[in-house]
Amino acid sequence: MSDNAMVTQAARRRWMGVLARADADAIAIRLAEAPALPRHIRLRGPETGLVMARGRQGGDGAPFNLGEMTVTRCSVRLADGAVGHAYVAGRDARQAELAAVLDAALQDPVRRPALLSAVIEPLAEAQAARVTREAAKAAATRVEFFTMATMR
Repeated sequence: MSDNAMVTQAARRRWMGVLARADADAIAIRLAEAPALPRHIRLRGPETGLVMARGRQGGDGAPFNLGEMTVTRCSVRLADGAVGHAYVAGRDARQAELAAVLDAALQDPVRRPALLSAVIEPLAEAQAARVTREAAKAAATRVEFFTMATMR
C-alpha cells in the first residue's frame, strides 16, 4: 500500500469518526455554510439493524459479547461515480445518509479542502470542546483518597 493511500485511509478514518459522533442537525448546520453537495442515489438504506458489541475482560483480556447495539447504515453513489458509506450508532437515518454523502464527496481531492474547512473541522472542534468541558466537570468532582500509615 502506498504512502498516499495510507494517508487517505487515515484522513477518511478521521472524517468518518467525526461524522459518526455528530448528530444530523449539527451536520446540516455546517452544510449550510459549505459548497452544495452533488446529487446522489442511494445504493443501500438507510437501514437500521443490530450489531454485537464486544468487550474485553480488564480491557485487554479475553473477549466477550457485551450486548447488541442499534446501528444505521447507508451507502450512496454520487453522479461522478464516487461511493460513500456510513455506519452510525442509533436510529438516525438522516445522519447516516448525510455522512455517506459527505464520505463520497470528501474522497474527491477537489471538493475535500472546502468540505473539510466548512464541515469536518468545525464539527471536530465542537466535539473536542465538549470532551474538554466534560473532563473539567468530572475533574471538579474528583476525590483524592490517601492511605494513612498507622502511628504506633
